[in-house]
Amino acid sequence: MADKKAVSAAGLLDSALAGTVKESAQQIWLAGLGAFSKAQAEGGKVFEALVKEGVSLQRKTQAVAEEKIGEVTSRMSNMAGDVSAKAGQHWDKLETIFEERVSKALNKLGVPSSKDVDALIKRIDALSTQVAKLSKAAPAKAATARANGVAKPAAKRAAARKSA
Repeated sequence: MADKKAVSAAGLLDSALAGTVKESAQQIWLAGLGAFSKAQAEGGKVFEALVKEGVSLQRKTQAVAEEKIGEVTSRMSNMAGDVSAKAGQHWDKLETIFEERVSKALNKLGVPSSKDVDALIKRIDALSTQVAKLSKAAPAKAATARANGVAKPAAKRAAARKSA
């Protein structure tokens, strides 16, 4: 009989525990329904609040992103300028080396350089100036000599041939 009392006491405990669990589950279910109902009623307000917060957050992130893009753009521009300057220096060096090698090759072939041609042009100009001065001076001397009665030897020879 002690066993029957233990079994019935255990049954009572089980049914009391089951009742408590059932009652707790019922309260949880009702709390969930109440929360769902309240969320539906206030859902529009919450949704609008979330949209406003989202817009604010989007503006902040856009501003930060634009600032970062500006910084990166500035850095890239500076780097591009540095690379461009270095490339220009290298091209200048390459151009100088190329010009020197071409000049040496042309010199070996006997082709005068631009400096040689410039020197020759200056020399020709100087000689042309001297020739012009001499040719102006020569007719003036001849006219002076004729006026003084002195004939040129070539003119004397021509006169001698005519008379012969």
